[in-house]
Amino acid sequence: MREADVLFLSVTELAAKMKSRSLSPVEVAEFYLERGESLGPRYNAYATLTADRARSAARKAESEIAQGHYRGPLHGIPYAAKDLLAVRDYPTTWGAAPFANQQFDYDAAVIEKLDHAGAVLIGKSAMIELAGGMGYRFASASLTGPAKNPWNTNCWTCGSSSGSGAIVAAGLAPFAIGTETWGSILCPASFCGVTGLRPTFGRVSRWGAMAVAYSMDKIGPLARTAEDAALVLEAIAGPDPRDRSSLPPGQAEFDAAAGAPAKPLKIGRLTNAWQKPAPEIAAAFDAALHVLDRQGCNVEDVELPQGPWEDAGGVMIAVECASAFEDLIESGDVAKLTDPLGQINGYAYKQISASDYLQALRVREILQEKIDTLFDKFDVVAAAGQPVTATTLDTNLETDLSFADPLGGIGNLCGLPAIGVPCGISSARMPMGIQFLARVRNDAAVVAAARLFQRHTDWHTRRPPISQ
Repeated sequence: MREADVLFLSVTELAAKMKSRSLSPVEVAEFYLERGESLGPRYNAYATLTADRARSAARKAESEIAQGHYRGPLHGIPYAAKDLLAVRDYPTTWGAAPFANQQFDYDAAVIEKLDHAGAVLIGKSAMIELAGGMGYRFASASLTGPAKNPWNTNCWTCGSSSGSGAIVAAGLAPFAIGTETWGSILCPASFCGVTGLRPTFGRVSRWGAMAVAYSMDKIGPLARTAEDAALVLEAIAGPDPRDRSSLPPGQAEFDAAAGAPAKPLKIGRLTNAWQKPAPEIAAAFDAALHVLDRQGCNVEDVELPQGPWEDAGGVMIAVECASAFEDLIESGDVAKLTDPLGQINGYAYKQISASDYLQALRVREILQEKIDTLFDKFDVVAAAGQPVTATTLDTNLETDLSFADPLGGIGNLCGLPAIGVPCGISSARMPMGIQFLARVRNDAAVVAAARLFQRHTDWHTRRPPISQ
């Protein structure tokens, strides 16, 4: 096949062709490596390409498939991994100047699992420095510069999984691994017009990953479709004694083949997720729910419970981040970060009292009870992916992107699974998205809602206007 015919195929489509041997894993890896070399710098998408490792893995996959040893739907499939995941023999910079030369002699658990599935790592995706844990005002808060949106290079991809969003949107890889403490999978999915799946907290091991907030960090895929994201989650999910927050056997695993519930989905349309979404986004969100309503889903308005959820989440992230980067702060090397806000926030974080942190933990317990009650009535709740489309690269995020995000606070404090998928294109030709959230460990419900939506729409097939 021609390179242009391959680059935007889904994982599912690539897998079928590789299994039948109508596509060569070696040839496909070369397609993506060449594209990463030529287009990656245009978007500041990659921190580094892992070319030698990719070629070795692709040759191994091709040989195994030829011998009838097919490992499954990720066998031979190229991917990128956020540069906070340890990869043996390659830099793992955490997107930050103080760690520019950092290397590990082991692979993170997620990389191990994808190796076992036969996937081919072609590069480390760029990211906001320290995954935004220290705070930042500008998209330029990264060792590799601002990640540029393939739909409009004057706009941002969102963060902190900034490169992962750009890579999937630009056809630089079929899927990429991102992480989320608060918004870092779902926001790039919305801004870049791709699918982003945030798993239940504890479903995917964080061993070998940089920590931001140990009680909130999650790892998940960005991909073209909900089907692809589910296949990746199946591969990377599972218990791991090296991560003390890992769910136990029997709860951590995920089955991508799990179908939709026998009865119609009950969807709660959140009326207070965003205060003032842009009119085009509100219209696209309503149109998306209308699609699901026509497919037999029961859609009903519902409000998020009121409370200081964002404040509690902010306190927990600040305290846990200050602990994770205590050496960086105490040494003064935090001054080497790119963003001025990141250079000083660590010192402020360390002033937060133990009493404030304990109070935040109590708020979390109250919230978890309220959310459990909410999901007694609904399989999933839905909201617009973001209240705005992708912002320009020079936007001051502290002053111009400071809208309230109670859903982000609630979802991440409670460790809820969520998925974001594209649901429209604005008049400025930028993607708009919808997100679905479900009860803890009910990742299958958000995947089912997204699959149903994508079976009856084609927004996930739209491509940005990219010229070579």
